[in-house]
This record gives sequence, C-alpha cells and structure tokens, in this order.
Amino acid sequence: MSTAISPSVFQNTEIAFHRKSDGDLKQTYWLFRIIASPFLTAIGPPLTRFALTCHLPVKGLIRKTLFKQFCGGETIQGCEPAMQQMAADHIGTILDYSLEGHEDEQVFDRAADEICRTIEYAVGKDYIPFSVFKMTGLGAFSLLEKKAAGDPLTPEEVLAWQKVKDRFDRICQLGYSCGQPVLVDAEHFWIQSLIDDLVLDAMRKYNKEKAVIFTTCQMYLKTGLTLLHKFIDAGRSEGFFVGVKMVRGAYMEIERERAKEKGYPSPIHDTKADSDACYDSGILAALDNADLVSLMAGTHNENSCLLLMDEMAKRGMANNDARICFAQLYGMSDNLSYNLAHNGYRVAKYLPYGSVEVVLPYLFRRAKENTSVAGQVGRELSLIVKEKSRRGL
Repeated sequence: MSTAISPSVFQNTEIAFHRKSDGDLKQTYWLFRIIASPFLTAIGPPLTRFALTCHLPVKGLIRKTLFKQFCGGETIQGCEPAMQQMAADHIGTILDYSLEGHEDEQVFDRAADEICRTIEYAVGKDYIPFSVFKMTGLGAFSLLEKKAAGDPLTPEEVLAWQKVKDRFDRICQLGYSCGQPVLVDAEHFWIQSLIDDLVLDAMRKYNKEKAVIFTTCQMYLKTGLTLLHKFIDAGRSEGFFVGVKMVRGAYMEIERERAKEKGYPSPIHDTKADSDACYDSGILAALDNADLVSLMAGTHNENSCLLLMDEMAKRGMANNDARICFAQLYGMSDNLSYNLAHNGYRVAKYLPYGSVEVVLPYLFRRAKENTSVAGQVGRELSLIVKEKSRRGL
C-alpha cells in the first residue's frame, strides 16, 4: 500500500526551485511583487494594449517578464526546452494554445488546426500526457452566449454554430484516434451548460474503452458537485468512462458581478470554505468511482493535494496510478508540482504558448486572478523568500 507524503514536503524550496538560477529567482520575486499590486494589475492591460497599438517597443519587456514566467514559447517547438526541463523532473506538459476573445471564423479555423497539431505532436511523447482546448477558441463568445440562452439564431449563426461543433468533434475524434486524452476547459457559467452537453455527447462517443475526453468541473460553483455526479451517473448507466478535470474556478469576480447586474443569485459559493468543501467532496466522489472515473486534480491548494494523496493511500492506490494526475499552471505552485513529482505522483503543468499578441488576454487574466485569489501571491512570495534566504541571496 502507498503512503502519503508529509505536509512539510511542500515547504522544500530546494526541490521546488532547483531549476531556477539565482537571477531567475530574483526576477520571479519582483514579478510576483508587481502582480501583488491590484493597482498595477488594473492599469497594466490598458497601458500595454495602448503601447502595442502605437507600436511602442513593449514586446521585449513582456517576453522577459510575464511571458517568461507563465508561457513556454511562441510555437510548439519553441516550448521544447521548457517541456524537456520539466520532463527531466518527471513533470508532464499540457500544451495550451491560449487563444481567447476573438470573433473571426478564420481565426477559429486556425485555432482548431493548431490544437490538432498539439495532439499530433504529443503522439509517442510520454511527457505530453494531455491536450487541451477552450470552446471560446473555436467560436465567438457572443454566439455561444446566444445559443446557451436559447435565443433563435440567424441563418448565418446556424452555420457558424455548425462549424463550432465540427471543430469540436474534429479535435475529439483526433484525440480518440491518437489515443491522446483531451481536456475541454471550463468557461463562464452562463455558457457552460452548452459546453457540458457537447462534452457529455463526446464522452458517449469516444470514451467507450477509456477516458479520452475530459470535462472540467468548476467546484466554486454551487452546482459543481451536482454536475460531477451527473457525468458519473451517465457514465455508469450508459457504459462509458468519465474523464474529469476538477478545478475551483477562474471567473469568480466576473460571475458575481454579472449575477448582480442581471438580478439572479450568484452561482459561486458564498465562502471559500464552501468552495473548498465542494472540491474535496468531488475528490471523494471521483475516487469512490475510480473504476469509471479518471481524475485530473487541477489545484494550487495544498490541503486538497494532501487529501487526495491520503485517500489514494487509504484505498491502496499507487502514487503513480494512471487514473490520477495532479496539475498546476506553469510558473506557479512549483512547491506542489516538483515535490509531488519527486515523490512519485503523476503531475502535469499547463504550458500556455503562442505569440505575445495571442497570449496577452490569458496573461492579463492570470495576473488579475492571482490578485483576487486569497493568499496565492503571498504564498508564492513567501516560498521564493525562503529559497532566497536558503541560498544566501
């Protein structure tokens, strides 16, 4: 039987940061100091967009700071150094073509082509255990919003919606034929039910032999646990495997503001404790159905990682059980990722890539999220300070 590791192991900064030079560590420290400032995070995006529009030389600065910290490169091949470095520490890569916020059909076609390239590139490479995409990379948000609301579509929109579904199925079909698991990322609450239905149908079609298509359950939603059980119950009754990536959620402030504006109850749990309890209940539900469910625990929460490790040990599951994977974002929570991998658990990092212009919306969203997630930036900084002190910097 496996034994869960001690909580103190996540404080091992020597393992967490052993790939960072002294210079890199100092730069990371100052970057997180900047991100910790809500004012700078608020004014940064409009100023950067203005600078790019005016062709001011800011790309180099972005590449050396935010881009370097949170992205792997501008192309798949350009990500290889980062991927190989993580692979050397037994950490897998999830190549994430971070396209967001577009409305152009040609852009969506190119995005679908690029996502397919990430799947094909992963074939035969154990260090790329999952592929991923967002539905808003395949179709206009306004179209998804209208379809989810049940509003009638124009003839042009009907055609555009069919193209979205075709792109979606093409990616899922390729993942199935290549044997490459594919994660479908979550979106805003008010369009998520539309995506859930598409993913459920894809599971019915492609998950007969194993979990290839993975849904994403956002457990900061009051409906998060219900949705998880919906997928589990469907898989159990209809005879298909269920892939679940479980996260807390990424749009808390937006969701609450929209609920207030539209006059409906907030879909987000009222307290962080409620979100944490929901997430941890999801871990137990997935493990209770481990004959059916493959779980990716996408979390930067130490306590949830410890719970999952403890429950795996109690159930006699090996640390490297193929049905379980921990996941964090590239550039964050290295104390979790590297120490988990060091102790034999399956770990993967989301590695965004693309041109500076393509990934800017992602980078701005990531910086804003970090200022709103209680304690996240503080934890990163405290660990960096600890490692600087250990090195005598």
